[in-house]
Amino acid sequence: DPDANAGLLDKLVNRLVEAVGVSVLVMIVVVIFANAFSRYALNYSFSWAEELVQMSMPWLAMTGVFLSVRRGTMIKIDYFFEKIPVRYQPAIAYFGYALNILILLSMAIVSLEFVFLFGGDEALYVGLPTGFSTSALVWGMAGAAMAYFAEFFRVWRHKHSSERPSGAKK
Repeated sequence: DPDANAGLLDKLVNRLVEAVGVSVLVMIVVVIFANAFSRYALNYSFSWAEELVQMSMPWLAMTGVFLSVRRGTMIKIDYFFEKIPVRYQPAIAYFGYALNILILLSMAIVSLEFVFLFGGDEALYVGLPTGFSTSALVWGMAGAAMAYFAEFFRVWRHKHSSERPSGAKK
């Protein structure tokens, strides 16, 4: 269980996002198989199938990004980080968290502007606004930024609570 040491609220959030991701994945697989079966067995293709799958992929990707940040499994380069002198590692880690937060928030803002500009356009076959698909980038980037901020705060709080004198209250 990747959330074995997580608190109740963290587990709840992660399970909810997992449920969204799994639901999207199952829907994609069912639509692809149904369309493939229909195409080859019945000589009929659903015109909306490919478009629906394409519109769902950003949601699948963003649930994965969010969960990987929350669970600390995002790709990182430990090899180089471990070559930095130990006394500088916390400062470099804080800088990395801050940089990730700023980049992700910037991407969320740019994605939101894109949704405002083009999100009202209607998809050709599905009939949904394209904002359904592109808004996944807004939610995913903002969610990942919040997850990095929570991790930054957790690490910072843990460092500062462990530096208190042994008799001080936490």
